Amino acid sequence: MNVFERKAYRRILGPVYDNKKENWRILTNEGIYARVKKPTIIETVRLNRLPWFGYVQRVEGNRIPKRVLYMNLGITRIRGRPRNKWQDEVREDGRIVGGEGWQEKVHNREEWKMLLRTARNCRILHMAME
Repeated sequence: MNVFERKAYRRILGPVYDNKKENWRILTNEGIYARVKKPTIIETVRLNRLPWFGYVQRVEGNRIPKRVLYMNLGITRIRGRPRNKWQDEVREDGRIVGGEGWQEKVHNREEWKMLLRTARNCRILHMAME
């Protein structure tokens, strides 16, 4: 996804003129992120995944979102390296944002919101991607 995002930004921002070499060139990845100053699409997905997980953890056990999250379809996985499950990704994001005790904070809504706000403001998930 990052490759597509950078390709779209390069198309939008266009080439830049390099005064030292006196020619046009495309922006580097660092140049794109310096000019755009917005979170990447991966960071946005990660930051939006955690509030949803917190909501699902707090709902009653018989509600549809919780049942779907913990549903076991009984399908065998294909050969090769196993693909990451959504829960694996959430577990990793939660560990990055909240450290070891992040799963206990999910059940206290105010603590969870404060943790997510800190992660969004400090761009914690952005640093872990690279």
